[in-house]
Amino acid sequence: QVQLVESGGGLVQAGGSLRLSCAASGRTFSNYAMGWFRQAPGKEREFVAYISWNGGSTIYADSVKGRFTISRDNANNTVYLQMNSLKPEDTAVYYCAARSSRVVVTAPGGYSYWGQGTQVTVSS
Repeated sequence: QVQLVESGGGLVQAGGSLRLSCAASGRTFSNYAMGWFRQAPGKEREFVAYISWNGGSTIYADSVKGRFTISRDNANNTVYLQMNSLKPEDTAVYYCAARSSRVVVTAPGGYSYWGQGTQVTVSS
């Protein structure tokens, strides 16, 4: 089992920045690839960013490419999502998730472990 706890969400004006953190506990963190997803009211959960077990590979949704950066610190069992140039359409609950396979997957169903989510609200 892997337990994930997100933090860092909040209310920010359009154009602002936030950094989300996801602290992991349980199994060896470096065994897992990590993803960030988001879900807005009335919408399906969607992929935001992916990072491989060693940070050597990252993938981003087109909607956040160039604005968001995913990173990880395996020594501290934490994955981050730096979000810059935020837009009102980025408003959602953001979730981190973990998968043990090294095969790259961006679909939510490919992840076994999920955090409880953190709310990000971007005002116009």
